[in-house]
Amino acid sequence: MHKRLLFATFLAAGLAATLATPAGAQMACGERDAIIAKLGKDYGEIRRGGGLAGAAAVFELWASDTTGTWTILRTGTDGVSCVMAVGDGWQDELIGLIPSGDPA
Repeated sequence: MHKRLLFATFLAAGLAATLATPAGAQMACGERDAIIAKLGKDYGEIRRGGGLAGAAAVFELWASDTTGTWTILRTGTDGVSCVMAVGDGWQDELIGLIPSGDPA
């Protein structure tokens, strides 16, 4: 997991195109093609799905069955993509990971 956080940090520093974010917020943003190339090359991630967030953005989920890593990528209407979240332990089914019972 630490390697994934370092990836996001270095990606933010290494890519020229960035979005303005509120103070204290850190996001790795840049050219979509460069980000997805790195996700594929370094983590074996492929696009698993996605959807529209209104007219403002597309969210995509990239994941790897081999490495277990996953990434949520947001691409705005300006064409800039940002890594919104990363993790590991990817499973297509969440059997055993979701608590049962009443959440309230």
